[in-house]
Amino acid sequence: MPSAKPNDTSPFYQPLPSDPQSPEHLHQQPQYVIVLPYRCHLRRRLLRCRRLLCIAAVLPFIVAATCILWPSDPELSIVRLRLDGPQIHTSPEISLDIKLNLTVKVRNRDFYSIDYDSLAVAIGYRGDRLGYVTSDCGYVRARGQSYVNATLQLDGVEILSDVILLLEDLAKGSVPFDTVTEIDGKLGVFFFNIPLKAKLSCEIIVNAHNQTIDHQSCYPE
Repeated sequence: MPSAKPNDTSPFYQPLPSDPQSPEHLHQQPQYVIVLPYRCHLRRRLLRCRRLLCIAAVLPFIVAATCILWPSDPELSIVRLRLDGPQIHTSPEISLDIKLNLTVKVRNRDFYSIDYDSLAVAIGYRGDRLGYVTSDCGYVRARGQSYVNATLQLDGVEILSDVILLLEDLAKGSVPFDTVTEIDGKLGVFFFNIPLKAKLSCEIIVNAHNQTIDHQSCYPE
């Protein structure tokens, strides 16, 4: 009885394994698959997260330290302006002698000291410059303040309109002045000296009765 040829599509048919020594098997190229362990990927992600967390934690402190230690201009203000003994002269022309005593406050907000070479104050009245005073060099410690006294002596102010207006303001008891204060010096940052220059303009109203400042409006330039 002839044997039945197995059908390839039969569910019971299984092909015989090929001989490892057969030419077809020897000519087959081996294929390699490299599988990286999952732990390596997880470790790298954890290292990246740690670095990002460290940067995020340190960055606010760096920004805050930069804002605090960054050099800034000193604060200038006129704390006293006293008008002493105006004297009127009628010969040879109508003129006025004025003596102004003022005090300038220099406040250092930085953590570094200030050595200033000069401090100059120009004083004007109703748009006309009366004169200016300068002071010698000085020192302001870190986070400290200093007071500079100066006297402006004006002899023979001959502008008739200014004399009349000034007499009217003295009679009213309120005299407006405008001042421009400038300071030049150096800021000692560690072992370096950084050039420093600040300028402040103010409009001041002086009470002629008690010689105090009633109002002051200042702005830096």
